[in-house]
Amino acid sequence: MTKGYVYLVGAGPGDPKLITVYGLECIQKSDVILYDRLVNKELLNHAKNDAEFIFCGKLPGKHELIQEQIHELLVQYALKGKTVTRLKGGDPCVFGRVGEEAEVLAANGIKYEIVPGITSGIAAPAYAGIPVTHRDHASSFAIVTGHGRAEKEEDHLNWPALAQGIDTIAFYMGVGNLPYICKKLIENGKSQETPVAVIQWGTTEKQKTVTGSLNTIEKEAELAQIKHPAIILVGGVVKLREKIKWFEELELLKDNDKKKEGAACQS
Repeated sequence: MTKGYVYLVGAGPGDPKLITVYGLECIQKSDVILYDRLVNKELLNHAKNDAEFIFCGKLPGKHELIQEQIHELLVQYALKGKTVTRLKGGDPCVFGRVGEEAEVLAANGIKYEIVPGITSGIAAPAYAGIPVTHRDHASSFAIVTGHGRAEKEEDHLNWPALAQGIDTIAFYMGVGNLPYICKKLIENGKSQETPVAVIQWGTTEKQKTVTGSLNTIEKEAELAQIKHPAIILVGGVVKLREKIKWFEELELLKDNDKKKEGAACQS
């Protein structure tokens, strides 16, 4: 039997319209789609009627399927001659473990493609009115895992370099670790007045953004009940939000239009 083909696709940050054209084409022609928790389910509506869906969702500390099982499924279906899409939130190369999956496919002689997506560390701030670079505020940008904790011997970050050498830092998967992140940045030379934004469910209707500084953001995020998934953005560009928070203004206009339509229907 002819081996199948696997597409390792980035679904984008949440808004289903932000998937790439090629990523959408991969969904449309696949026999099997393995998708993650942060993938907008609307994207699955573009699949073939007889496509098989497999949920591979992950929460902190809770995995529907462990990574090795996902590897096995990708190989299993490809060896059956199926066209498979592995659909991941954001970009598959940014904390998406796509390298591990590609290695397994290559080792089994299975043809595959990596289809980039828009990563949430850039998209969520953009929807919150915060460009990650700006001529007057930031000429460098870093994407960093927010998982590391020294007490668990999992922190391998170069904190002095981050604190002193990077203008804008996006921490992924770090909301539960926010106090530690702020503490380490301040200890390693970042001013405690450095602006910070925490953006929950970025680019979706559920988006919520809170801002503060390294010494206040923990309290602000707690008061706003910010939970996973969220991006933590640190840097002077956060100050631009008050001038260009376009997404909230757009949503407000939509809400006002709906109220007007409702009032017109009742009159």
